[in-house]
Amino acid sequence: MKLYPLLFRPNLHPVVWGGHRLQPYKGLATTDDPIGESWEVSAVPTSVSIIANGVWEGRELVSVIRDHPDAILGKAVNDRYHGELPLLVKFIDAKRDLSIQVHPNDEMAQRVHGGMGKSEMWYVIKADAGSHLYAGFKKHITPEEYQHRIADGTITEVLADHEVQTGDVFYIPAGRVHAICGGIMLAEVQQSSDITYRIYDYGRLGMDGKPRQLHTDLAAQALDYHVERNYRTDYREITNRAIQIIDSPYFSVRVMEISAPFHRNLMKYDSFIISMCLEGTCRLRVRSTGDEVTLHEGHSALIPAAIADYDVHPLHGTTRLLDAFIDNMDRSFAGQVTRFLHITRG
Repeated sequence: MKLYPLLFRPNLHPVVWGGHRLQPYKGLATTDDPIGESWEVSAVPTSVSIIANGVWEGRELVSVIRDHPDAILGKAVNDRYHGELPLLVKFIDAKRDLSIQVHPNDEMAQRVHGGMGKSEMWYVIKADAGSHLYAGFKKHITPEEYQHRIADGTITEVLADHEVQTGDVFYIPAGRVHAICGGIMLAEVQQSSDITYRIYDYGRLGMDGKPRQLHTDLAAQALDYHVERNYRTDYREITNRAIQIIDSPYFSVRVMEISAPFHRNLMKYDSFIISMCLEGTCRLRVRSTGDEVTLHEGHSALIPAAIADYDVHPLHGTTRLLDAFIDNMDRSFAGQVTRFLHITRG
């Protein structure tokens, strides 16, 4: 067995609110389909990633992980998640507003669906002038008011509305009401789950011409009504450095804009690395094996944990990358949860 950075075949999802930016962004031929999501690295059973390079070309990612769980996931990740890839990463293009929605936490998702909860984060890649999104409540409401506002279609009046631009970051923990709105393309890192409760969908029809299903009762159980002072994640951009933008109980995320060769040694985290190329083109070179892959704008790679010591070489000027992984450094899961809640609520 010789490990190497894994690339993946296109995995595009047409949806009623999708647009036409993802295919050219990924260098693919454009079709008339409204493509809303590109599932970049996925172990979700309904849409598993297929490896596009090397000796494992054509194989499902989950089958390769099953054969080499410690080497690919990292021993700590494998032990915690029992051989399952715990993250799903996507590019999303919203031509129209997504539904107002919420996701369940781990406890509810396991109890109701037998699966993992869904906390996620967004990094805005492109935003049309005046674009906005919803994240959280702007004022406290009761469960009774929630039901009334769903019934009369005024739920958006109590949501925190954020105008956005390129580089904006939002963390959406399970339970937080949210919606990406039209004119936004973003990168999403989330727990490996496809459970979404639609609260309100503007009365529109789905791809099949029928009203899309709502899940208002389940959403009422999942909702966290807590109001935050600031829902946007603030961070300082510094070129040629990896900047931590999210450190949650479920994933850690770094973003970097580099114009010169850049060394990434992440072996200490004992985790796979998912690297999403947001802008430009670069070459990833593994130090232990010398293996190289070219990572183009709009594409992503999974670097197995056992070889997570590599160099990034920008090929045409500046490259912007987003890295997601599990931080296993001397911290228990419970300790991560406690520290994160203190930061976000403090």
